[in-house]
Amino acid sequence: MENQNPIHVFATWKVKEGQVENVLSLLKMVHDASIREEGNLFYKIHQSNSDLNTIVLFEGYSSEAAVAEHRNSSHFQEFVLGKIVPLLENREIILTTPISYL
Repeated sequence: MENQNPIHVFATWKVKEGQVENVLSLLKMVHDASIREEGNLFYKIHQSNSDLNTIVLFEGYSSEAAVAEHRNSSHFQEFVLGKIVPLLENREIILTTPISYL
């Protein structure tokens, strides 16, 4: 059965030397399109203080279905998979479910 709880995505990207400005520019377009998705709760982009070539994305989606819709979106396919991934040395993605102690 599909998880109906919110899903938070942590993605850590190690950008190839000399490509971080290109990746950040492309990510601006991905961010702007992603925050307009119906199931998107937030889309935050971070850059490591100790290694400027390390980008960490923190994304929130209303459900697993919303994550799937994001991954199937034209902007994800075109910009992330088509243009950004070739500029990365490494890419790690962790899907999480927030824990509430209330």
